[in-house]
Amino acid sequence: MRKVFGIRKKTLDLILEVSKESHPKEFAGLLRAEKGVITEIMLLPGTLSGDSSAIFQLHMRPIDFSIIGSVHSHPSNSFSPSGPDLHLFEKFGHTHIITCMPYDYDSWCAYDFYGSKIELEVVD
Repeated sequence: MRKVFGIRKKTLDLILEVSKESHPKEFAGLLRAEKGVITEIMLLPGTLSGDSSAIFQLHMRPIDFSIIGSVHSHPSNSFSPSGPDLHLFEKFGHTHIITCMPYDYDSWCAYDFYGSKIELEVVD
């Protein structure tokens, strides 16, 4: 059984809105979960956002066992993970989310640390 099975609707709404507002640059953050549900995003100091990538300064992340993975946007219409995304997934965390244009409920996907798609239930 996976450690995370859902995401709060208000957290997903925030992720989609911030992704849209950051466009055409990538938005990137870390995910926090409680009792199997993603409840918050955390912005990591020193994260660099550009037109084609976002670079985390993972050495800046706090010791916080509620951080379970990452979230970032693709300023294209594809939420498929890139090579660098897959490298991050296998190196850090077990649940990752990628959003893409137009940043709505149909334009995001969650992945495990292997880069395989996983289902996350949207909960209130």
